[in-house]
Amino acid sequence: MLLTDARNDAGLERAIRRLPRGSALVFRHYHLANAARRRRFEELRRLAHGCGLLVIGSRVPASWYTDGTYGAADEVAGKPGLRLATAHSLREIAMAAREGADAVLLSPVFATRSHPGAAALGTVRFLLLARRSPLPVIALGGMTRARAVRLPVAGWAAIDGLA
Repeated sequence: MLLTDARNDAGLERAIRRLPRGSALVFRHYHLANAARRRRFEELRRLAHGCGLLVIGSRVPASWYTDGTYGAADEVAGKPGLRLATAHSLREIAMAAREGADAVLLSPVFATRSHPGAAALGTVRFLLLARRSPLPVIALGGMTRARAVRLPVAGWAAIDGLA
């Protein structure tokens, strides 16, 4: 799973083409003004769907065609398609389950440039939380392919790790 933002925008097309079919692109791009954000969304959606990827929207209008929604538990509740909730604690995992999320992105597993100086869960705490989750867990935060193979979870996502 690849999450978009300003830092990885220049390499997104290449990264999207490298993802395995059935993976997902989570479109964020909060840094763009509305019209530019819509144009970039359409470009990336066409490419991602052409590569057999799901396109998940974060804070996008309902009129934009997406395969699901990404955000906090209350942001994904009741939305159509795949609902991916963010979580950083057992309490947030429980909220996601109550709100009907299909999976949680549990983060940050490791130190990340997205949140410099923020405390990371670390492998042990991450795995303890993941094992208690009633939902499939996707690892996020400082993830790379090499780190992902050591974590027995549903999957992993990256911002910088794939671009």
